[in-house]
Amino acid sequence: MFILNHWYVAGFAAELSSQPLARTLLNESVVMFRGASGKPIALEDRCCHRNLPLSHGRVEGDFLTCGYHGMVYDAGGRCVKVPGQDVIPPGAQVRSFPLLERDGLLWLWPGDAARADSALIPDYACHGDPRWAHQGSHYRIACNHELINDNLIDLSHVGYVHGKTIGGTPAAHSEAEMRTERSADSVTVRRWMRGSVPPPTYVRAIGFTGLIDRWMEIHFIPGLIRIYIGAEDADKGLDEAGYMDRMGIRIFNGVTPETATSTHYFWSMAHNFRIDEPEVTRALHAEVAATFEEDRIVVEAQQQRFTQFPERKTVQIRTDAGGVHARRVIAEMLAREREDATLRVAA
Repeated sequence: MFILNHWYVAGFAAELSSQPLARTLLNESVVMFRGASGKPIALEDRCCHRNLPLSHGRVEGDFLTCGYHGMVYDAGGRCVKVPGQDVIPPGAQVRSFPLLERDGLLWLWPGDAARADSALIPDYACHGDPRWAHQGSHYRIACNHELINDNLIDLSHVGYVHGKTIGGTPAAHSEAEMRTERSADSVTVRRWMRGSVPPPTYVRAIGFTGLIDRWMEIHFIPGLIRIYIGAEDADKGLDEAGYMDRMGIRIFNGVTPETATSTHYFWSMAHNFRIDEPEVTRALHAEVAATFEEDRIVVEAQQQRFTQFPERKTVQIRTDAGGVHARRVIAEMLAREREDATLRVAA
């Protein structure tokens, strides 16, 4: 159902403390915590004794103690102490997951731990770049993760769904010049909207008074969509090489499946203008949050209909190209993972 040998966003680094954090990720119940050493740790969220979630317990040093009978687990998921006896029962262990911290994010590998290569974690240096200010949030959305991918990759809906904030005129989005590129495990969509009316959010942030040129780059890999949005007065040129337009916005979208019909959405909004004004960052974050609340209504309503009418066919239009390729990337990676698993068993 899900690609497993892959890094997914499990949370923001700032969420992690000595208080156990429970989260369902890719159908796995996981408990995360930060031990005394500062290392992020992720274990299966159950005690191997009587299945009480370990998230009900407490952290002591780099160990997690079950809140039922006091069995103690180390960072590798091994039970190292059973109160009242010296012998640790054979098989007294729960699964541990590779969990790494980078760019203010927590990355979890739900598949074969031996194959978890930290070099494969996607880079997002923007979170530490002094030229950018950012703020993030986490939502749980009641829909399949691929519906969120569709929504973020095809931005032609913006003029219809987000007219009061980032939208602008619907026709400008529907008729935007668009180019889609596909690799084995990624999709990139670029959109240009020249001579368009600036949407309300842009006017409030920059003070645009006339027509503007806008461009958007959406880069997809399974579990992550990075969006860059640039804007400038019409005919003054856009910085498609340096990604530092007069108005530059980066949106990080960590799309991590929870179950087949629910998804964790970890996102941040970063901007390269008025970066020394915290109230601007808060205001922009609030406006982007408002747009996704509008998107939430759409994708959750879609999920309801897909559940109600699973056999009903849907059609594709021109602006679906990026989303169609993204679904193919996921399907092909899943097929390769299944084939690899079959070959390993046969060997």
